Amino acid sequence: MSKADATVAGVTGVTAVADKKASEVVVFDSAIFEQDQGLGLENLGREDLALPFLKVLSRQDPLLDDLDEAKPGDIYNTVTGDIYKGKEGCRVIPCVYQRRYIEWAPLGKGTGAPINIFTPDEERPKTERSSEDNKEYVVGGTGTYLEETHQHFVVILNKDGSTQTALITMKSTQMKKSRKWNSMIQSRVMTGANGSFTPPRFSHIYNLKTVSEENSKGSWHGWEVSLDGPIEDAGLYKTAKSFAQSIMKGQVTVKVEAEEQNSSDIPW
Repeated sequence: MSKADATVAGVTGVTAVADKKASEVVVFDSAIFEQDQGLGLENLGREDLALPFLKVLSRQDPLLDDLDEAKPGDIYNTVTGDIYKGKEGCRVIPCVYQRRYIEWAPLGKGTGAPINIFTPDEERPKTERSSEDNKEYVVGGTGTYLEETHQHFVVILNKDGSTQTALITMKSTQMKKSRKWNSMIQSRVMTGANGSFTPPRFSHIYNLKTVSEENSKGSWHGWEVSLDGPIEDAGLYKTAKSFAQSIMKGQVTVKVEAEEQNSSDIPW
């Protein structure tokens, strides 16, 4: 073999080895994630996590400037950025309901965060309803007002089978929807070994969509709630029950965002 042939053969051999290595694709086994489960999350507590809000996007919402695929009436997840088309909606499991009275500073003043949040059992400032904007202004205050807000803690059921916890707040005209939803939940009756009984709040799945609404003051998009059916998966029921228990134990902290003060164009 000539020196030139040897060189060519050597190069060819190297190339063949390189081609062989390139063709050997290493298959990644995601089971390695399970082996390292929880690593790096040791110091995270519930106070370090943000509970997402599910909100109806209004015509005045500045988020529409940044969300190309969104439009008024769509449902927005404030943490994941997921958008659910209003007409299609999303499926949720209601877990816990709370009624709160939130004291706000006048729009455009203060930090934008709530001044106080009162439970129905707590003593709260005396208020007077304004005939101009229908708000409950604190008597002798500096323009602050109380806003009754209904909070629905839910588990979102995504199409890919995953779940996520979230909070839905309903106020103003949407409190009628909230009361209707509560009535739907309370009216559920099932039959067991000992006769009829009322199942837990987190036993059924509901569909949440949005619809156009209007009154003499203007138009907006509001919630539309309908029953889907009972939970049929034991793991899903366990997830919903665990979330409900965490809330009732005070382990879930709600951080009301400034945007919740006037997050819709719903007129009174």
